[in-house]
Amino acid sequence: MGTAYGAPDDHHGEQDGPGMLTEVRQAAVTAVAVTLSGALLGVLWWQLAPSVPLVGGVLGDGWTVVPKNPEGERVIGVDGVFTLLALAFGALSAVVVFLLRRRGGVPLVVALGVGGLLGSLLAWRVGVWLGPAQDVIAHAKDVGQGVTFSAPLKLSAKGALLAWSVTGLVVHLGLTGLFGPRDPEPEPWTRPQQHPPGPHGEKAA
Repeated sequence: MGTAYGAPDDHHGEQDGPGMLTEVRQAAVTAVAVTLSGALLGVLWWQLAPSVPLVGGVLGDGWTVVPKNPEGERVIGVDGVFTLLALAFGALSAVVVFLLRRRGGVPLVVALGVGGLLGSLLAWRVGVWLGPAQDVIAHAKDVGQGVTFSAPLKLSAKGALLAWSVTGLVVHLGLTGLFGPRDPEPEPWTRPQQHPPGPHGEKAA
């Protein structure tokens, strides 16, 4: 009666399949959750970003709008607030993902990076949508000539959109390196035992 030598390998393959499928499913859930949390970042950006004052008036045959404070410090502050919030969200999301999925894995790391980028894009659009009107000429006409109003939220430094992903990956890598599960130590190598000596004290061949 023959022996089915292929059976153990087939069974091992079946065990690997569901494991990888589970990792991919968990990574997808992680990416969606991180992305949706970008809406909260957008709300915080809208609330915490400094307003950029504009003033409009009639110039010639039409309306014109100019910054009330041309030095532009508040414009830099808008980008700075977004970047700082993105750094905080990146670190926080990395800690939460590590605590929930301590074993990590490549799909989970990819999901953290992709989710951070999509979350930043969502935060940017949510903040712009919640902020002042985008049509500054129409807004100036509504408030009246010489009246100060706030400029729409604008992210001038588009590199800030990468802050969440980069921070999340760096923090997660550090946590995994410091507190992640360790592979078992290999057993120490031992010398092969020698043959016992023969009856007359000679070593057996």
